[in-house]
Amino acid sequence: MSTSDHKFEGWLGLDPSAAEGKMQWGEFEPKPWEETDVDIKVTHCGICGSDLHTLRSGWGPTRYPCVVGHEIVGTVVRVGSKAEGGLKVGDRVGVGAQSDSCLGRKGDCEMCATEQENYCPAQTGTYNSVYLNGGKSYGGYALYNRTPSHFVVKIPDAISSAHAAPMLCAGVTTYSPLKHHGVGPGKTVGIIGLGGLGHFGVMWAKALKADKVVVISRTSGKKDDALKLGADDFIATAEDPEWAKKHASTLDVILCTVSSSSMPLMDYLSLLRFDGTFVQLGAPDDGLPSIQQFPLILKRLKITGSLIGSPNELKEMLQLAVDQNVRPWVDEIPMKDANRAIVEMEAGKPRYRYVLTNESRGTTQLKAGL
Repeated sequence: MSTSDHKFEGWLGLDPSAAEGKMQWGEFEPKPWEETDVDIKVTHCGICGSDLHTLRSGWGPTRYPCVVGHEIVGTVVRVGSKAEGGLKVGDRVGVGAQSDSCLGRKGDCEMCATEQENYCPAQTGTYNSVYLNGGKSYGGYALYNRTPSHFVVKIPDAISSAHAAPMLCAGVTTYSPLKHHGVGPGKTVGIIGLGGLGHFGVMWAKALKADKVVVISRTSGKKDDALKLGADDFIATAEDPEWAKKHASTLDVILCTVSSSSMPLMDYLSLLRFDGTFVQLGAPDDGLPSIQQFPLILKRLKITGSLIGSPNELKEMLQLAVDQNVRPWVDEIPMKDANRAIVEMEAGKPRYRYVLTNESRGTTQLKAGL
């Protein structure tokens, strides 16, 4: 198809107050069409913590107006003549947190050449970013989305759209570092924080056959959930002043999903064995705590980070989800209630992921919140 008769409308963040549940429904102009693009009718879009950071300009000035949402699932309604991946109208597809990279168009790029497009210096975020053709990127709290086909993945039939949506950011953000750092048989893994990211971390670590998975949280309020998700042990740091000593040098890899500048980072590091790896995923607006050098030196510890996942990692992760029956815990919320949903997200109410769903209603009803 080379023409379009669909209208791009969605929840617009106009200023930082949008993060307080004050987004406004309206039209937006997607990136100028290119024959490598795909248009998607959005059926589902997960809510991510990044959406809130962006709406309130927490990570820097946001390019308002902004439509957030980068856990997008929907149906292809338009395919460019140069689209990749054999995509066709009617396919059920997904888009994660990245929607473009240089793909070698701006010269040699080691990251794109090695299929690590998520680390391309010229990458484009699925929202609040600018494409190489000058167009602005808009996310999935909307009726339609336009994305370059290289970053559009097919959703396996065995995974529902509601389950697939949060996998496209929260899922791959936790899967990628676990796989990269060799989590599997013989490894013991710690997951700090049992939220949208953390609950994926537990499930992926078990799916990758880690010997033991330990959830670390402030209180034991989510212990039962952690065990149901597959965790083998649970540490409640606020309820046991000796927790760091009791569990010292017991973990090979720690995945930290917490976004806090006051977390007990040095105590967390003490849980690692010699040559252990601490992977920071949470990105607080005001940065991380300071570190002391000797724990790193004495046990040759590594502190590192990880950024979303490449298109190939998305496909690999989705197949693992099929093979190991990994299914996130989600609550579906009508797109019309997006403002309520982001307020509840900020309050920590989801257990463990909210997914917005577009119902069969006209834009007038959506706009009115009906």
